[in-house]
Amino acid sequence: MVRFDDLQLFVRAAELGSLSAAARAMDLSAAVASAALKRLEQQLGARLLARSTRSLRLTAEGEGFLDYARTALASLEEGQRLLAGRDDECSGVLQLSAPSDLGRNLLLPWLDEFQHLHPRLSVRLLLGDRIADLFRQPVDVALRYGEPEDSSLVALPVAPHNRRVLCAAPDYLARHGEPQQIEQLSQHNCLLYMLGERVHDRWRFHDGKREITLTVRGDRFSDDADVVRRWAVAGQGVAYKSWLDVAHDVRAGRLKVLLPSLQGEPTPLNLLCTHRAQLNRPIHLLLAMLRERCESLQRLFGETTYRDFGK
Repeated sequence: MVRFDDLQLFVRAAELGSLSAAARAMDLSAAVASAALKRLEQQLGARLLARSTRSLRLTAEGEGFLDYARTALASLEEGQRLLAGRDDECSGVLQLSAPSDLGRNLLLPWLDEFQHLHPRLSVRLLLGDRIADLFRQPVDVALRYGEPEDSSLVALPVAPHNRRVLCAAPDYLARHGEPQQIEQLSQHNCLLYMLGERVHDRWRFHDGKREITLTVRGDRFSDDADVVRRWAVAGQGVAYKSWLDVAHDVRAGRLKVLLPSLQGEPTPLNLLCTHRAQLNRPIHLLLAMLRERCESLQRLFGETTYRDFGK
């Protein structure tokens, strides 16, 4: 009979592209992991993974078996919860990746509340702005802005109507004046975000009739989106940020939205995973919470715009 933990090891190794990485993720020794994979292949009468000293890849048989293995694991896990009488509880380990700014300033307190509601749940959180490789990194799901470039990923909308906004601190505006037209951004210090070697210095807007693109300049660059937000709050310049990342700063008066009649670039927030079989009860509950909280912040944007700018 095929063992549950052998299936888990095979799926993890396929996702991470490494048997040793899968062994570490499951707290197994390399020898135990190798023996488990050999046992599974013998029981199935097929070679699932082609291995060398430097690489690992799925064989044709392994590719065909992978979806069945994932589905079987999801069904077995659900059955275990039912038999244990814990269907209403949320337990296990939730491994999540998120952008730096969203993770530190929104997700951390939300996860605190989530774990308070579900004390049997453990959370492993990876923060970073580089796109997580869900097939290799030890995470179950990732929160990411924008549409996924990899069409094989499952993308569940969290905040589909989120956009970027221009913003600056009241102290900065008192010293440098508030831009009344988009062209006046050339007179301001713009705080720039970098991803890899690319500097995001082309800011796009829509005025209801046409798209407007400007190349902006500034004296500060960072590959950490939270640093850009902190610079803006400290009065160092104008930032072009996701509304979700600055909503609490705007509500607290630390930042002010500029030129609200212009629509910023869409930055939808999605929850990504490699396969729907990974969407277990903790992830479904977390997704529902995230959607509710993000929707509340989107309503705040409408109220703030209406109150402050007469829209």
